[in-house]
Amino acid sequence: MPRRRARWPYWVGGSVLTFLATVAVIVDILAHRAEPFVRQQVVQALSERFHAHVELDSFHLSLGNTLRGEWGVWGEGKGLRIWPPAEVEGVQVPIPKPPMAPLVRLDEFHFHAPLHYTSGQPIHITMVRLKGLDIHFPPRSHMRRASEPKPAEEPIRHSVSLVIDALDCTDVRFEHESDNPNKLPLEFVISRFRAKGIHSGSPVNFEAVVQNPRPPGEIHTTGAFGPWVVDDPGNSPIRGDYTFKHADLSVFKGIAGMLDSTGHYMGTLRDMQVDGQTDTPDFQLERYGHTMLLHTDFDAKVDGTTGDTWLNSVNATMNSSHFITKGQVVRVLKTGDDGRLHSIGHDISLNVNVDRARIEDFLRLSTDSPVPILDGGVQVQAALHIPPGKESVIDRLALKGNFQLTDAQFTNLGVQKKIRELSLRGQGHPDQLKSAEEEKIKSQVQGDFDLHGGVLTIPKVTYTVPGADIHLHGTYRTKGQTLDFTGTAKMQATVSKMVGGWKGFLLKPADRFFKKNGSGAEIPIYIAGTRDEPHFGYNGGGGSHPERPDR
Repeated sequence: MPRRRARWPYWVGGSVLTFLATVAVIVDILAHRAEPFVRQQVVQALSERFHAHVELDSFHLSLGNTLRGEWGVWGEGKGLRIWPPAEVEGVQVPIPKPPMAPLVRLDEFHFHAPLHYTSGQPIHITMVRLKGLDIHFPPRSHMRRASEPKPAEEPIRHSVSLVIDALDCTDVRFEHESDNPNKLPLEFVISRFRAKGIHSGSPVNFEAVVQNPRPPGEIHTTGAFGPWVVDDPGNSPIRGDYTFKHADLSVFKGIAGMLDSTGHYMGTLRDMQVDGQTDTPDFQLERYGHTMLLHTDFDAKVDGTTGDTWLNSVNATMNSSHFITKGQVVRVLKTGDDGRLHSIGHDISLNVNVDRARIEDFLRLSTDSPVPILDGGVQVQAALHIPPGKESVIDRLALKGNFQLTDAQFTNLGVQKKIRELSLRGQGHPDQLKSAEEEKIKSQVQGDFDLHGGVLTIPKVTYTVPGADIHLHGTYRTKGQTLDFTGTAKMQATVSKMVGGWKGFLLKPADRFFKKNGSGAEIPIYIAGTRDEPHFGYNGGGGSHPERPDR
């Protein structure tokens, strides 16, 4: 006979399902009945930890599988607020009705953890998610120092240690007020913060996305932070690496370009050593619109509590020019009408050493002409200062120092022709003017300068070509690009030899009037007009000349 397959009665399967459903209901009831007790424990623990008044709007528990596939607890809460303690007769105590803003605000939190616990081992919370975390620390003088030992009469509590395996925070804002009335609060806005293996008293390995206000952009960073120094947060250790992509420099009025930066930092929040590099492929002064490739390698000290930066060394290249700077970029504070401090911008003070550079790179950056008026090697030693303000960077910039041009040539053919004529006449070879029309005359220039408010003042400059030394002083205005210079031209040749021919013969008696200081001739001159159409002439009266345009 064929063997019959055993069959469970239909009611057996139904009983199993009924049993499982009953267990689930019982577990859910137990979890919900445990909610008030767990909620009370959470509030009490936070109150004892911060010596503060704590409120929690809602709290829920449920049972289910954790991320590790284990049976465990899921919890969530909303509307968590923690107030700083009040001081009563010199003793700080929690207060039932807080008179000030909460120390901590948290919109919502979620966590899950396994049910099992091994005695003597830390409790592991598998995951904690926080959303909308706002932390506001008043000055540390208003807070009880966590580092102070507890009074002897307080019993020592043997609390169970807690380890958070993974933490995920979004929309985090942190603010810490300073005891120094001349300092603004330390403030961070963090889009996302992730960390693993968090336990009290140890550094936290993290990755974060931080919103940088100026220039706007996201800083992605990974590293280690802590342990947190409650008594002085600025002294908390930190180290890591960062990338900063597509930072828009146009928020600084007068300049433009998209900056990328990478680097490494270590130290404390208040004293970080930062080494990195920046690349701005389209750096420009907005007024002129010529883009330049700007790269820097920098070594700096940064106060993360204020944003103040001290540049130990910045090695920069702009197109084919190299320069080195060092100095500081510090925030300037001002008391507003509300009696509170406000930042009005940054004060920039730098020492600049242009050691290997081309003048055409700087002229291309700072003029709207497609072709720079001059090319050649340049060296500059200068002090740069940009105070805070609403005006354009170009109008606020002050630059003072000295410069030296080597092998300089004017790109304007008309100007270069006049320079060639000046050189040949200065050597006493006016007869070679036609035969040397294509000859390139290279100039040497050195002098002092002071650029302020868009006006370049040159108190002394020496312009040298074969056969002539020209000494000038005057101004150049970037707005309108107008020239106004006077000085003297010292020639090797006498006036008669400069003119040559029968006219030169007639001028021989005049030679003795122009010979000065060992030169063949010393002639007062002027240069005026615009950068593209300069006018050169004899300034016999020492002032305005009939051919000289009005200033």
